[in-house]
Amino acid sequence: MIRVIIAEDMHMVRGALVALLNVEPDIEVVAEMSSGDEILPAATKWRPDVALLDIDLPGKDGLTAAGEIRAALPEVRTLILTGLGRPGTLRRALSAHVSGFMLKDAPASELADAIRSVAAGRRVVDSQLALAAWDSTDCPLTTRESEVLRLAAHGADASEIASKLYLSVGTVRNYLTTIAGKLNARNRVDAIRIATEAGWL
Repeated sequence: MIRVIIAEDMHMVRGALVALLNVEPDIEVVAEMSSGDEILPAATKWRPDVALLDIDLPGKDGLTAAGEIRAALPEVRTLILTGLGRPGTLRRALSAHVSGFMLKDAPASELADAIRSVAAGRRVVDSQLALAAWDSTDCPLTTRESEVLRLAAHGADASEIASKLYLSVGTVRNYLTTIAGKLNARNRVDAIRIATEAGWL
C-alpha cells in the first residue's frame, strides 16, 4: 500500500483528490492539510511514501516544504501539483529535487500512475512542460535576489525584508534596484510581475 499525504488549500479540490486516490486499491491517503506549515510535521508523524503538494499554499509554498522533507526525510518522495505550467516553475521544482511535477488539469488516472511511479523511485514530469522548460531562459536573479523579491511580492517593505534576511535597509534597496535592472523592470511591482509570469518566484 502506497501511503500518501496531501497538501492543498482549496477544500473542494483537496476533498476531490482524497476521494479520487482512496478508490485506488494500492493507495491510501493518511493525512491531508491546507497549509504549507503543516507539511513537515505531518510527514514526520505519518512517514508517507509520497507527499502530494500544491505549489501555492499559505505559509510555506510547496517547493519550500518539499525541500524541507528532502532534508529531514529523504525517503519520502514529493510530487508537486500546479495550476500554472510555467517553465520557470518547473526549473525551480527540479532544482528543489522534487520527484514529480504535474499540472492540476491532468487526467485523474495519470495522477494515480504518477504517484505509483514516484513511490517506485522514478521521476515524473509533464512532457509538454518539460519541452517548454528546455527552451526557456534561466532566471537571471541570484538566490538572495530571489528571496528579496519573493518577500516583496508578499507585501513586505524594505525594512521588513531587511529584518527577515538580517540585512541593512540600504542593502535591501540596492538589491531591489539590481533586480529591476536585471529584469528590465520599471519598478518593484513590474519586477514582481515579470518574475511571477516567468515562474521564477
